[in-house]
Amino acid sequence: MQGMETPAETYREDGFTLARWQFADGPELVATVNGSLEHLGAWMIWASGGYTAEDGAEFLRTTRQNWASGETHDFAIRVDGSIAGAVGVMAREGGVEIGYWLAREFVGRGLVTRAVTLLTEEAFRLGAGYVEIKHDERNVRSGAVPARLGFTVVRTEPADKPLAPSCTGINRVWRLLRRPCSAPAGS
Repeated sequence: MQGMETPAETYREDGFTLARWQFADGPELVATVNGSLEHLGAWMIWASGGYTAEDGAEFLRTTRQNWASGETHDFAIRVDGSIAGAVGVMAREGGVEIGYWLAREFVGRGLVTRAVTLLTEEAFRLGAGYVEIKHDERNVRSGAVPARLGFTVVRTEPADKPLAPSCTGINRVWRLLRRPCSAPAGS
């Protein structure tokens, strides 16, 4: 990422894994998205009209290119080996933005909170000055994650178009700043 080192390709902790997307993930990615189209399509324009094998292949090609350029580092969220969703860390001037989605059957288990916590700590360790999360102002579940983790709402802004059916067109932007290291006692 701009001004940051590249994160690891895999992070693991007790049955929970963040792993860089691989081309072999295509069929499972497509099946996971299609199994949650109504849930995802309400908020994600890319899932609002269905999700084909071509859509999955294009995502995997793009994510590989973006990883190589440092623009974005995208991970599959896996639980006991199965794809539960995705999380991405996107380079921004001086910091990063984190975006995420979960398949319907994995909502409410704290998975995104765990993924965002891990990647926020990693982003700060790798040199990011801040982490931002954006979500449609109507998407309460998505907004609960940064609220739970101590992020602060810093602004609202127009969303990119086209919009998914449940979106208002206004994004709420949350930010967490890297805390400076305190000086050792007696210095």
